[in-house]
Amino acid sequence: MKTTASARLGKPSKGNKQNAPSPVLKVLLHTVLWGIALLQIFPLVWLINYSFLKSGEFFGKSILKWPEKLEWTNYVNAFTYGSVPKFMLNSFFITMVTILVAAILSVMLSYAFVRMQWKLRKATMALILLGMIVPIHATLLPNFILFDWLHLIDNPLSLILPYIAFSLPISMLIISGFMETIPRSIEESAVMDGCSVFGIIFRIILPITKPAIATVCIMNFISWWNEFIMANTFLTSETFKTLPFSIMKFTGQYSSNYGAQFAVMTLIALPTVITYLLFTEQMSRGITAGAVKG
Repeated sequence: MKTTASARLGKPSKGNKQNAPSPVLKVLLHTVLWGIALLQIFPLVWLINYSFLKSGEFFGKSILKWPEKLEWTNYVNAFTYGSVPKFMLNSFFITMVTILVAAILSVMLSYAFVRMQWKLRKATMALILLGMIVPIHATLLPNFILFDWLHLIDNPLSLILPYIAFSLPISMLIISGFMETIPRSIEESAVMDGCSVFGIIFRIILPITKPAIATVCIMNFISWWNEFIMANTFLTSETFKTLPFSIMKFTGQYSSNYGAQFAVMTLIALPTVITYLLFTEQMSRGITAGAVKG
């Protein structure tokens, strides 16, 4: 009776006291976590710091050199000579089209694999998920030959199509896991009311899976915003070049404007950093929401 009463009153038992971590362990754990956090933040601090230095202040022994006067000219040069606004608009267009189309296709594919029964369903899903282990840059040569044949070189589609294709496997995996937790009775009621398949997807499934869709969109944005190797391979003219090409504007054979290069790299990194900081909790919820069936 004493044990039951103490449990009802919320008093900690001896077993709970023994399982609780010691204060020394807590301090050690927090110290390690803060150390890891500082190591992760340091490259960003270093990048911003160097973006305010003059070109002659980069060479020395110290890693961080706090400037006596902030060199805002680096950012002015980045916007004027680096074509940052134009290239940023191109990056925004390509990235937004990619994440929107990938999100819609992922929802439709997830519904087909989770809710519908058809031949080779599991084999097709496994084939699509197999794309997660294929590096995107391993497809440079085949894609270049294919796009050259289709006359898509130096066209935004030469980036949008591969980006969508490599976004689908992980996006479909996350959304399908979330979709499995949705009760089938909701869709059965919609069918009885005369709703079509596309009506179920866009009127019922799409609003319910918003957390997973938001997670997928954020992940794809971070992945494709500053991608450079494929963009450098498929884009040749100034018309469609993306934001990372601004760095090359300040690279010369014998000398480079390092201050402007670091300013451009800071501008490239800021959207992804801000997006991650604003939506990191949303990403965690979306990924873990479909982990347990309810």
